[in-house]
Amino acid sequence: MSILAPVKVLVVDDSESNRRLLTELLESAPDLRVVSTAADGNEGLRQVMALHPDVVTLDLEMPRLGGYSFLRLLKSTAPTPVIVISSYAHQADVFKALELGAIDFIAKPSRPTPEAVEKLRRELQDKVRAARQLRPDRAPPPPRRPRGLPLEPSFVVGVGASTGGPPAVQRLMEALSAEPSVSMLVCQHMPRQFTRAFAERLDRLGPFTVREAQEGDVLQPGHVFIAPGGRQLVVYRQGGQYTLGTPPPTMQDKHAPSVDRLFMSLAEVFGARSVGVVLTGMGSDGAQGARSIHKAGGEVWAESERTAVVYGMPQEAVATGAVSRVLPLGEIGPALVELARKRR
Repeated sequence: MSILAPVKVLVVDDSESNRRLLTELLESAPDLRVVSTAADGNEGLRQVMALHPDVVTLDLEMPRLGGYSFLRLLKSTAPTPVIVISSYAHQADVFKALELGAIDFIAKPSRPTPEAVEKLRRELQDKVRAARQLRPDRAPPPPRRPRGLPLEPSFVVGVGASTGGPPAVQRLMEALSAEPSVSMLVCQHMPRQFTRAFAERLDRLGPFTVREAQEGDVLQPGHVFIAPGGRQLVVYRQGGQYTLGTPPPTMQDKHAPSVDRLFMSLAEVFGARSVGVVLTGMGSDGAQGARSIHKAGGEVWAESERTAVVYGMPQEAVATGAVSRVLPLGEIGPALVELARKRR
């Protein structure tokens, strides 16, 4: 059995203390190796060209050549998976970086308590390990601004995503603009405080109304609800309408938000009319929920390996036997539009 070589990491950050901390956290794992560090984007680009790292961790605010310019130049010269390390105070910066080609981000702890540093260590190591599966050239282009908003009822689709998900969700919304009466419930693995900024960013695209879900929200056509970070997103039937719940996670939940919890809720409430879509992401979240939708007679689709930045979540869902269609990202939206029109 062959043994994989350690994942080579380049740490780009203008703070010496941050470079030292990230290096220590990464190299506490035997399968990860920091090949170098850089204090600005110019130095970082030189190190990429010289050392060919498997993944780069990137601070966005740096002197000389900042994170945005670094991403643009990296994409055109030596495409390499980039994980942004950012504070909660710079949420909008993170989403711009994802649009420029970063494949994921990690939120810096506001206070470096032992618990927060340990959480950072686990998340950092897990996401860097996933770099072996990443294809930075697969990031979908940002959506164009769609126009028009018919208000005819259609159906509800649940969407689950993790690494590489924000641009993929945007691309899916763009395609669904042809049938904006669809209601979308999105579970994107993302920390608390970032999900609201993600919703606000999507809301500016139109024609959908996009918001971070709140307890008691009423499901409406033409609306997209983003599961809040740190909580779950579920659907209830109350009288003649469907309302949303955002309960806290239980001890059994591995993720908050959880694609499994969302899909199981859809299966329970909508039965054979439930539709779940598993997009790019690492891990297996969504597989159990896919089984629930399939058992209820609904449909589960998955993004194909051809376009998924990370094929972990779609692959795990497909392995259950519950997935009826495996499609490239660009074909999922049009196929959902066709399904919505058939079900009117």
